[in-house]
Amino acid sequence: MAEESDLEKTEPATSRRLEKAREEGQIARSRELSTFALLAVGFGVTYANVGSIIDHLQIVLRDALTFDRSFVFESSRMLPKAGVAMANGAIAIAPVIVALYLAAILSPMALGGWLLTTTTLAPNFARLDPIAGLGKMFSMNSLVQLLMSMAKCVLVGGVAFWAILRSQGAVLQLFSEPLHVAMTEGAKLVIGTIGFVVGAMLLLVCADVPWQLSSHAKKLRMTKEEVKREFKESEGDPHIKGKIRAQQRAIARRRMMANVPQADVIVTNPTHFAVALKYSDGEMRAPKVVAKGMDLVAARIREIGAEHHIPTLEAPPLARALFYHVDLNREIPGALYGAVAEVLAWVFQLRRWSAEGAIGAPAPAAPVDLDVPAELDKHGSVA
Repeated sequence: MAEESDLEKTEPATSRRLEKAREEGQIARSRELSTFALLAVGFGVTYANVGSIIDHLQIVLRDALTFDRSFVFESSRMLPKAGVAMANGAIAIAPVIVALYLAAILSPMALGGWLLTTTTLAPNFARLDPIAGLGKMFSMNSLVQLLMSMAKCVLVGGVAFWAILRSQGAVLQLFSEPLHVAMTEGAKLVIGTIGFVVGAMLLLVCADVPWQLSSHAKKLRMTKEEVKREFKESEGDPHIKGKIRAQQRAIARRRMMANVPQADVIVTNPTHFAVALKYSDGEMRAPKVVAKGMDLVAARIREIGAEHHIPTLEAPPLARALFYHVDLNREIPGALYGAVAEVLAWVFQLRRWSAEGAIGAPAPAAPVDLDVPAELDKHGSVA
């Protein structure tokens, strides 16, 4: 029983499995969504430009149908006139055509995204297997697609028939109207019918998209054994290891930056290094490094410090010693107690001066010539 359960595909697809499936052309797709996008965009653009489109088409028809009797017997003159009429007609409906092209290109991004792959074009003799073909023919997915097609025919056809039936009187009235009025009102009736069809298609899309996502996820499920095997393979993949390490560094950096606002002081190089120190009397035995970094990270630490009004001290030897010899979230070594004590004393004096209104007395002078052991002002470990 345990072996059978391991063989069952009960585990959701891993990110690597999803990437591999995408490379092979296996992505969730909804034909109903693409059809709906084309209809909706076509309906919206036509509805917004119906007045100008009708005006242009009337001019095109008037020009095309106005000619001398001799035109009928001279194809050399008739054909160019027909070509001009077709070109002008295409210009009249150009906004709709352009919008439909854009909808056809962009609609795949709504589900699955764009995918350019030649994998599906490669010969695959497994597709010629008649037994597998019969299995697909009578699968649940095929049954759902059949039911969806039937529902589309019934729903869309029924809505279109109802829309035409309710407009029957208005359609008959068009025959007694002038050409301009008949074309305008007729276009409005057609657009209204398309609008009802778009509404019906929206119902189908709301049913089809969740099914396609669920079916795709179920198709890519993995067994417990496959997940374990993939994890073991990923452990030895340098690319995967590199991505994991990069993610871990990014997470650690975000956590470190979140500690900067709680720091008491930031010691800088002043440009290459920045180290944030914190000391809570009674809670810590010694001051602790809560954030540190070089170059861009150091610049970001200084920026956050400035935003939260944290005192910053330029002390290159101390900054280098703290950066190279104190790990993150660790207390400083005893050799640096004296130098850091002077810095913290200056910080506390600044706070007192600021609390008293910073009026009259000058700001406390920053400490200089801090006592940093020479063996700490270099790369390496504490001597």
